[in-house]
Amino acid sequence: MAYKKKMVWLAAAALVLIAIFMTIKAGGNWDYILPRRSLKVLAIILTGTAIAYSTLVFQTITNNRILTPSIMGLDSLYMLIQTFVIYVFGSKSLTMVDNNLNFLLCVGLMVLFSAVLYKILFKRDQQNIYYLLLIGIIFGTLFQSMATFMQVLVDPNEFQVIQDKSFASFNNINNNLIGIAGILMVLVFAYFWRFNKYLNVLSLGRDQAINLGVDYDYVVKRLLVAVAILISISTALVGPITFLGLLVVNVTYEFMRTYNHKYLILGSIFISVIALVGGQLIVERVFTFSTTLSVIINFVGGVYFIYLLLKENKSW
Repeated sequence: MAYKKKMVWLAAAALVLIAIFMTIKAGGNWDYILPRRSLKVLAIILTGTAIAYSTLVFQTITNNRILTPSIMGLDSLYMLIQTFVIYVFGSKSLTMVDNNLNFLLCVGLMVLFSAVLYKILFKRDQQNIYYLLLIGIIFGTLFQSMATFMQVLVDPNEFQVIQDKSFASFNNINNNLIGIAGILMVLVFAYFWRFNKYLNVLSLGRDQAINLGVDYDYVVKRLLVAVAILISISTALVGPITFLGLLVVNVTYEFMRTYNHKYLILGSIFISVIALVGGQLIVERVFTFSTTLSVIINFVGGVYFIYLLLKENKSW
């Protein structure tokens, strides 16, 4: 019962923040303000849900609370795609001007990269999950180096466009992108939701899960595909937010005090929405758009990451 009360409090806090965000300084211009702010809220809910769920599943699979799916190099691949298109075709090319095409290109290439990586590394039986993470780090570093190399060669005006792509933003999001992202996420959850029942067992570790009758490799491969798709969608929709998943999932663990993923999934989604809506309010009302939401999230998440490392080191 205590968990249900906590869920109610989180849901109420999220709804209150959303109501404040929708109505603050509206000045009676509801016909103009409500549609624009509604798009931001929808984008925040989609992004928060995708990042929270994928990070929680990823940490459960790896049995490590300081890892996030960004370790697979998908954020770096996103920046490489944006940089490559601008470097070769320019910022006025159809791929950059057409947000729908750019979104589908980024999602498609990131999912394709993940699928090829999983196919190669899981081709042999008994492949260690940490080997996959190591390869992801290597590819992430490679993609980042290639993107940086092309960035120093482009025109300064083109470089500014690349810089804008490197920070997550919920401003001026295309209506069609939100619709496409929403449909894709619904399809992903509809197919992969049936694997959630294994998460509690997977959190015990590979050997224990196998002993309890779980087809470990089959389940983990499908869950990793879901993680890759969701991270690709959220990154292509608003841009990379590196530390959001690390922050909200660990706060969820501390707040919920349970390992039941039924509560952890919903709790992390609510906390993610709270963090994003609250952060967007700070960006708009305190900093008056002089900074971006990803800067605030990454700063807070980075400090919390250092705290987690010191905490784990102290426990050793």
